[in-house]
Amino acid sequence: MACDMDEFWVFGYGSLMWNPGFPYVERQVARVHGFRRSLCVRSTAHRGTMENPGLVMGLDRGGSCRGMAFRVADADREDALDYLRKRELITNVYVERVVSISLADGRRVRSVTYVVDRLHPQYAGNLSVEEAAAVVLRSHGQSGPNDAYVLNTVAQLKQMGIRDLWLEAVGEAVSPKVA
Repeated sequence: MACDMDEFWVFGYGSLMWNPGFPYVERQVARVHGFRRSLCVRSTAHRGTMENPGLVMGLDRGGSCRGMAFRVADADREDALDYLRKRELITNVYVERVVSISLADGRRVRSVTYVVDRLHPQYAGNLSVEEAAAVVLRSHGQSGPNDAYVLNTVAQLKQMGIRDLWLEAVGEAVSPKVA
């Protein structure tokens, strides 16, 4: 699917923004329409376990989402795609899609991204701040603690000038309190 793109772009909206894991030659803030960032995926590997799932981002339908787009050199395209599929499709809670995105410099390009499958058992739906924070605080997976994932994502969004009030509230709820 992604191999027929003129330029190979990847759109990240969660940990891919701050930890892409593949080489790229260009990156820009970008927006996708028709989808929104949501802490809606039960993570049974990266940020939780089968016994104690954590929560990670999903690109869910509705609205729009600002994130980071990465252009990958043609020579690195297949390796990057292979890496992304191993990272994002391990439980098939995401569906690989090619979407149109708007880059910060005004260009519109096609990009690979990973959209949550709402019918998958790992789809958590819309949680309250309190429900999400309770899950995040008690979860840890092979990629580390769930609260670090949320706080890193919130920090990256702030650095990019992107506000996500709901996610910021979850971040505040899971932040260590200073006495």
